[in-house]
Amino acid sequence: MPLNITAASAPVASRTTSGGFKTSEGTLYVSKPYRSKTSKKLRALITFAPRESTFDTNNARSSTNEFRGFFTLFWISMFLFTVRTYIRSMETNGYILNLRFASQFSRDAITLALSDAALVLSTSICVPFAKAISKGWIQYYPAGVIIQHTIQTLVLFTAIIWTFNRQWPWVQSGFLTLHSLVMVMKMHSYMTVNGELAYIHEQATHLMQKMRERTDALGGWEKAIDVAKSRRAEIDAKTGVVDSESEPEHTPNGTPPVPQGSTTSYVDPQTATTLRNRLAAVTGTTPKDSPLDSSVVDPRTHPLVDHPDEDLSAMAQDYSEMQTELTSGGPHPVTWPNNISLRHFADYQLVPTLVYELEYPRTERIRPLYLFEKTVATFGTFALLYTVTETFILPLTPTPDQSFFRSLLDLALPFMIAYLLLFFIIFECICNGFAELSHFADRQFYEDWVSHRYIILGILMADSLSQWNSTSWDEFSRKWNKPVHAFLLRHVYASTISTYKLSKTSALAVTFLLSACAHELVMAIVTQKFRFYLFALQLAQIPLIAISRIPMIKRNKLLGNIVFWLGLYAGFPLLCVAYCAY
Repeated sequence: MPLNITAASAPVASRTTSGGFKTSEGTLYVSKPYRSKTSKKLRALITFAPRESTFDTNNARSSTNEFRGFFTLFWISMFLFTVRTYIRSMETNGYILNLRFASQFSRDAITLALSDAALVLSTSICVPFAKAISKGWIQYYPAGVIIQHTIQTLVLFTAIIWTFNRQWPWVQSGFLTLHSLVMVMKMHSYMTVNGELAYIHEQATHLMQKMRERTDALGGWEKAIDVAKSRRAEIDAKTGVVDSESEPEHTPNGTPPVPQGSTTSYVDPQTATTLRNRLAAVTGTTPKDSPLDSSVVDPRTHPLVDHPDEDLSAMAQDYSEMQTELTSGGPHPVTWPNNISLRHFADYQLVPTLVYELEYPRTERIRPLYLFEKTVATFGTFALLYTVTETFILPLTPTPDQSFFRSLLDLALPFMIAYLLLFFIIFECICNGFAELSHFADRQFYEDWVSHRYIILGILMADSLSQWNSTSWDEFSRKWNKPVHAFLLRHVYASTISTYKLSKTSALAVTFLLSACAHELVMAIVTQKFRFYLFALQLAQIPLIAISRIPMIKRNKLLGNIVFWLGLYAGFPLLCVAYCAY
């Protein structure tokens, strides 16, 4: 449960109508202090409700969505479409499906599995690297950074050279290349975060030495602590922060019934007040039952922040902030470097996220029926995807002598259906399955699945949630793939701004450039061609984003959504024609 709410969370935090605080990991509810019937100790209840995916059958929003019938209609329509395709194929060809494609992508399956296992195991080199950083054997800046990028480059290019030289069909090549990129992103986040924490720990150690030197001039360390605690007691007595007799509640107030999958914990009144104040500051609201009070201090704050000496107090405040960075704020706090172990790294590899954290929001148990549901959905949707690919895409693979526009027209709808199905398999089935196995509670792998204004494909209606409502390409890039977006935002966009002092526009251009290179790399390995068509289309999004921000165009949401969908409809067949025929 994330209790470390900082200013960095401001863009993704808001207040809910139920009185909770919506953060990037889920919704947090903090009750007013109360006494239970069995204990006289004053305490507050904190409830963390994790985010769920839109199609999760346990998601209350899905069951009450006014357009949920369109989802049912979509799957029934796909089922009838598939049955009709099978019957027609049996009548025409004497078989339900041509399995030549299946035999192709199952080729060298054992070699592919062993290669992928070697790739995953190779990432464990991150652990001894992080251990060396934590022990001080390697300074992260700059030696550690150089070693880190050397390791990442070696792993990525070894996988690429191996895949390229194996001459695998496009399915095997694409899978291993994409998985290689995912593993490298995970490695980068793990090593970067641990390297940054090592640097913070080093700075905190130096600051502690300065604090001790300062207290020597003020009568010694113990005396300075006693002075600070006495001043803290005076402040508390004046403000009545710990005067709890005014709280008559015997049950938690401000906390709704605990949703399924939520976690709860009890904290002291001071911690609860501090948390509510931070959350209120982030969301721009002021809780009625918890007025903002600058005198409230986080229990993890160093006692010397209350010392009357301003220099010592400022150093103690800086030290406290560093310690906050080094310790997670969940129900099971993890303090760096206790997180550096093979077991902790294996857990990180299993959770469906590309951004490393000391602690993640967790569920309490694994639901066997949920895993069964996701497994059946994966194989069932894959059967639909295979049918569309085998029947309506592969037979229409374009050649140079075919009409360019006819190829676009023939492939537009099959590619769009294949995209929707592949999207559902990856982000709704596979990611949720791994999340359930790893007790990972944050299930928002995409946004805006559904909008009450637009009908998609004539059968799927979307309600203001990911890409279905996108009116521009930058909105689409933020919403359709949240794990990758979070990685690029933290380790590319924000990193280039803070490290290289780039402007936001320049950082955005660098982010798109890196993304375009990664996409073109995949296409080059899959097609065995260097054409840079996808690279050019990726970079073309930058001027399109600038155009979409023109006030006249930005105000017309319907036009923006139509243009976006036409572009996406044309993009897939355009790339297929370009790479296959030219």
